[in-house]
Amino acid sequence: MSGLSESARGGAPLAVKIAVSGGLGVGKTTFIGAISEIEPLDTEAAITEVSVGVDSLAGVEAKTTTTVALDFGRITLSPLITLYLFGTPGQDRFSFLWDDLVEGALGTVVLVDTRRIEDSFPALDYFEERDAPFVLAVNGFDGAHHFDLEEVREALGLEASVPVVACDARDRGSVRDVLVALMDQVVEHHMRVSRGSPAFAG
Repeated sequence: MSGLSESARGGAPLAVKIAVSGGLGVGKTTFIGAISEIEPLDTEAAITEVSVGVDSLAGVEAKTTTTVALDFGRITLSPLITLYLFGTPGQDRFSFLWDDLVEGALGTVVLVDTRRIEDSFPALDYFEERDAPFVLAVNGFDGAHHFDLEEVREALGLEASVPVVACDARDRGSVRDVLVALMDQVVEHHMRVSRGSPAFAG
């Protein structure tokens, strides 16, 4: 990416905004909390009767809180690159906040829970429609059936150019690997756009 390389050559730190998205209960708050070098900001609130009939808790019945505005954290990938992470709310009734939260983001991590894989489609549709670089991070939950990553790609109809990576949102090293994969995707996306090639060539 030209902005990235120019900043590196000049020695000035580059602040990069990254969105972390996905359905209800996929691990966005945990993902940001595992990697953030500052005390992460979250807006967790109790799931109330307002959600009944609006947000399905099938598969995550034990979940008692949810993000109602955003999660925020920061991680320094190198002396020249600092990522600012903005987590989107997972409940459909808060989706109106997404546009503001992802504005200016260079890339997105879309988390998926294979127990509720259909909940991934709204986030995937949102970022594909915006021709935005993203990676799909398959968050492994205890007790969940393990699927091959290519099976997940096929189930979600993702193009071959979209990275699908395994993730443990509780593990700092795993989260860092996902973010590094995303930065690679951001650079590749920029190069494709600069060459005038389709952003999501199969």
